[in-house]
Amino acid sequence: MKADLVKAAAEVIPDPKILVNVVSRRVRQLCVGHRPMVEFVPGFGHLDIALSEIAAGKLTYELLVDQSGKDAAPQVVEFPPVAVKKPKKKAA
Repeated sequence: MKADLVKAAAEVIPDPKILVNVVSRRVRQLCVGHRPMVEFVPGFGHLDIALSEIAAGKLTYELLVDQSGKDAAPQVVEFPPVAVKKPKKKAA
């Protein structure tokens, strides 16, 4: 993890709790095969790529509030399904 990437991402998402959640969700997506939305240097880990995406403005968040201005009831956002291919059995 690069300190300059954390600082750049913190300028876009100033609340550290929200930043951690957004980065965590994006790292999980990258781990299951989603493609990066920015060009990156070879050797960058998933965390560095997620921070770069936030710093570049490619990845944002939406804070859900109800009409009175209070936090709305939490919503569950499902991850897209992942198809796992099973290896074919060899004929004996």
